[in-house]
Amino acid sequence: MAVSMRRRSFLGGLAVSGVIGAGHLDVFARAWAETAEWKPEPNASLSLLRWKRFVPSEDEAFMRLVDAFIKATGVRISVTNESYDDIQPKASVAANTGQGPDLVWGLYSFPALFPSKCLPVDDVAASLERKYGPWLPAAAAYGRIKGRWLAIPVAFTGSGINYRISSLKKAGFSSFPANTEEFLELCKGLKRNNTPAGMALGHATGDANSWLHWALWAHGGGLVDRNEKIVINSPETTKSLEYVKALYETFIPGTVSWNDSSNNKAFLAGDLHLTVNGVSIYATAKTDNPRIAEDMDHAPLPIGPAGKPTEFTLAFPILAYTYTKAPNACKAFMAFMMDAANYCPWLNDAQGYLVEPLSAYPANPVWAKDPKLGAIAGGVKRSLAAGGSAPVSERIAAALAEFIVVDMYAGYCTGREDVRGAMRMAERSAQRIFRNA
Repeated sequence: MAVSMRRRSFLGGLAVSGVIGAGHLDVFARAWAETAEWKPEPNASLSLLRWKRFVPSEDEAFMRLVDAFIKATGVRISVTNESYDDIQPKASVAANTGQGPDLVWGLYSFPALFPSKCLPVDDVAASLERKYGPWLPAAAAYGRIKGRWLAIPVAFTGSGINYRISSLKKAGFSSFPANTEEFLELCKGLKRNNTPAGMALGHATGDANSWLHWALWAHGGGLVDRNEKIVINSPETTKSLEYVKALYETFIPGTVSWNDSSNNKAFLAGDLHLTVNGVSIYATAKTDNPRIAEDMDHAPLPIGPAGKPTEFTLAFPILAYTYTKAPNACKAFMAFMMDAANYCPWLNDAQGYLVEPLSAYPANPVWAKDPKLGAIAGGVKRSLAAGGSAPVSERIAAALAEFIVVDMYAGYCTGREDVRGAMRMAERSAQRIFRNA
């Protein structure tokens, strides 16, 4: 009894403080395993597929967490990494063939692409909510599909405008513009000064989807309404297309072919002075180019004619497949990685690249120690989910995976389509997915 009481006291103290030293991680993991709600299957072995790191210290902290879980539970875990754009295709193949990783830590609404293949994790979600809840609205939208929790929303990337302070001032702005009209004027000024902006219009799963959905929603448009009726062919979409093309004309060349790492490279090379991204640019610059980091700041995406925030922040849900031979081990690992004593130090090492999906985690020092991260942290609370006004569903996930919205804007900006042609192209693509809605 005395040992049990000491263990509960130890765990409780860590949960309140939200911090744990690296030397105590193994001790905590052993104590956690003794009281865990899910007991891994004997001789369990798991394979985990996750997105490739953008902040090396995040990946290092995650692997320490994995190693502590292995030592405490005896569950063997192998971790492989793929680019953002390769996660969803590989996850789909595994779902359809019943072979592959036990766990996939991926992007956005991908669990909704194959809901019957996902191991329900209602119990894990409920346990986390009791401890740290409630779930933020966008997090719940990605994890709970048609009333069942099919994934645990591990984190969001704190996405926002990344910009050079000196370039903003040289363009005639003392503070970052709060509306879309002034934002366009800023980008025009940046181009005149040869310090251009640039956002991806290629198949960049994170970057292109995030800012182009923002632009569509900011003008009151949408691919579908709340009932999944296709509404992309509209005056609001027309205005957003014209606005994005005006922005595109100020961009650095080549953005139509950019992937999710292209803007990072251009910004750190000094060729790009404004983009939409997480804090990975800033985190890298602090180490590799302090001069750029000192001249950087972040801002929320501006408010458009819709009159309200329409940000679209990249989510990172983790799922387990129904074919796994160790469902309890999968659930135990999900719960372990989200325990505040693990999660908060990991988040701190992510340097602001990851943001909490639950509203009552212990206060994390990462948000207080650097004022340049404030806009990043707040974006998650404002973020819409993949469907905009529509609930996340298999159809919504398919539309996102097929880059329907991205391709519409790219077609118009490059001159391949006029406004009507770009909207019709998106409408036809949507009809293949939503035809039975």
